[in-house]
Amino acid sequence: MGGLMNQALKICLVSSECTPFAKTGGLADVVAALGRFLSKRGNDVRIVMPMYSRIKNGGHEFYPVPDAQDIPIRLGGRTYWFSLSTLQLPRSSAKIWLVRCPELYEREGIYTQDADEHLRFALLSRAAFLMCQHTQWSPDIMHCNDWHTGLIPIYLRTHYGWDKLFENTRTVMTIHNIGYQGTFSAETVSGLGLDSDRYLLWQEDLNENRINYLKTGLVYANAITTVSRTYAQEIQGDELGMGLAGVLRQRSDSITGIVNGVDYEDWNPRDDVLIPHGYTIKDMSGKALCKEALMKRFGMSYEPATPVFGIVSRLTFQKGFELLAEILTVLLQRENMRVVVLGSGEEKYESYFTWLQNTFPHKVAYDRGYKEDLSHHIEAGADMFLMPSRYEPCGINQMYSLKYGTVPIVRRTGGLADTVEQWDPQSRTGTGFLFGEFSADALMNTMRFALDCWKDQEAWKVLQRNGMEKDFSWERQGEEYIALYRRLLPPRAPLTTPRATVTLTPPATVRKAPAKGV
Repeated sequence: MGGLMNQALKICLVSSECTPFAKTGGLADVVAALGRFLSKRGNDVRIVMPMYSRIKNGGHEFYPVPDAQDIPIRLGGRTYWFSLSTLQLPRSSAKIWLVRCPELYEREGIYTQDADEHLRFALLSRAAFLMCQHTQWSPDIMHCNDWHTGLIPIYLRTHYGWDKLFENTRTVMTIHNIGYQGTFSAETVSGLGLDSDRYLLWQEDLNENRINYLKTGLVYANAITTVSRTYAQEIQGDELGMGLAGVLRQRSDSITGIVNGVDYEDWNPRDDVLIPHGYTIKDMSGKALCKEALMKRFGMSYEPATPVFGIVSRLTFQKGFELLAEILTVLLQRENMRVVVLGSGEEKYESYFTWLQNTFPHKVAYDRGYKEDLSHHIEAGADMFLMPSRYEPCGINQMYSLKYGTVPIVRRTGGLADTVEQWDPQSRTGTGFLFGEFSADALMNTMRFALDCWKDQEAWKVLQRNGMEKDFSWERQGEEYIALYRRLLPPRAPLTTPRATVTLTPPATVRKAPAKGV
């Protein structure tokens, strides 16, 4: 067993996003960084994702895979054809395996509201298996990420149970954000190729005319992970479980919380090429220059003693910005402060920050959308970083902020609670400011406390150094994934039927091998 525990692993990471090729949030960064780390540790890593229009037309160099072109697959009552190409993951020996199906993936956005959205990611899940078959590659782990890959565990159990290539393959289902579950009409089941396996699906959902991709993955994956320890506990409660708390409580022994890591090759003020001036924990002079450049970038006056609050975020309900709407006007009128915001999302939040900028043009700057260079510049140039999240599975920007000496102000939830420690001016310990209750008053009190602490610049420098010394690198966090993978290696106990309100039937009889590619 000792040799088995030291051997290189074959890991298939399946995801709808991967930086720098397709990104809407932290999922893309995590998949790329984890893939890079696992490969660096000597494992055989393949990242499978769709070839979206932005990848095909993005000037990337990719290579068609011989004998993996024009592969047929039956979905939705018809045959789709897809081909595989490979693309190098930057700064890594790992490769991205692109699933090219123009009819499904060559659209303006990564995600759509189109009627075939369920098929787009069902095909991704099936294509991951077909990639393995066509290249005769037997993965130890198929690592599924969010609802888009939630059908992989049940497909392994049904469609591909006959193939000895997958005899020792185990599945890991990672919840990056339980708020997105991939729920579709039960009428889609037959089109997913699961009609004869309906008894394996969650019967209550079918009775209510729906299928939930994420729930299906949670039921049948060998292991479940979330992206922080606190979030792993929170989602087993009804408030943040988003309707899946019961399933997760039943599978609590299979759940592991692993805090996301940060790729410090991309996010480190010492050698960040996207900020105007570099700096280190020993020489912070470049941070003041970044702050000055940030103010000039937005046409605001630079005053070293005036604190700058930064926000880089998707502007969604999850992020808690309605709390700011209740207090920022008061703070901006009474305090000498600046606010710089980068983000887009729900119209009401975009409208609010636009209004705030128009109302306080010399104190507030808002840039709608996402710009990689500006996100780095805000992290480097701001003094404090605001994340008043309603819930936060992990969060990455607070860890970026710590490395850049930009003090985070966060709600004590999910990964924010796991990565930010409350500042104590007496002992001079801690790395940021936290508030518990989701209320405008709690946030107001915390921001005022931070502004009071800002006045003691000698203590503030200690606070900055405390944060910059923290290590959330993948070299530390990634080892937890490797340990989990190895725990799943054969021999293993048989899959058990999860306890449910409607008991699921044991797995179907192993099928005969279908025709190649179907």
